[in-house]
Amino acid sequence: MRARRCAGACTWVAVLLAVMALGPPRPERPAPSVTPAAVSVAGPRRGPGPAVPAVARFWPVGTRPAVLRGWEPPATPYGPGHRGVDLAAPAGAPVRAVAAGRVVFAGRVAGRGVVSLELTGTGEPPLRTTYGPVRASVRGGDEVAAGEPLGTVEPAGPHCSACLHWGVLRGDVYLDPLALLPPWLLGAGPSRLLPVLGVPLPAGPRP
Repeated sequence: MRARRCAGACTWVAVLLAVMALGPPRPERPAPSVTPAAVSVAGPRRGPGPAVPAVARFWPVGTRPAVLRGWEPPATPYGPGHRGVDLAAPAGAPVRAVAAGRVVFAGRVAGRGVVSLELTGTGEPPLRTTYGPVRASVRGGDEVAAGEPLGTVEPAGPHCSACLHWGVLRGDVYLDPLALLPPWLLGAGPSRLLPVLGVPLPAGPRP
């Protein structure tokens, strides 16, 4: 009986000494809210995520198409969200490679035409862009240059009406496709030629 009391007293003394060594409790600070910068099949990744080089030299469709729906990384691997962007594009519009690369897939997925392009010189694993719905004019293994046609937008599918879905991955991590575009492609309005000092303007009516 005395041994039990001694053991119990020793345990309490040990706990008390440990608490005293830790000092008074510190006030809890709320954890900062962090927006997922990328999402993988294993779940959302917090913080900066993999870098996305601005290697694009063209929009996939048009010159500066309207973004009908932006990139919305889901909170869970299979949760609601949007793993890419939807760009306004009518059926039959040409779909271009945003940068040079190699076609790794051109076919149908769940009844929808999809083209996937592995971009050259974008690290390891390389960036991979996907486009759909697309009636492909290329085949797997084809090497394409920036701006080269990959096919045409198919008629409205189950995902969206009159649009092209554009996505990008590095390995199994989904990233924001718009990050591939340099500022001069994201900027509004077409480029204009400005007058050069000392060079006369051409004769005739000015626009």
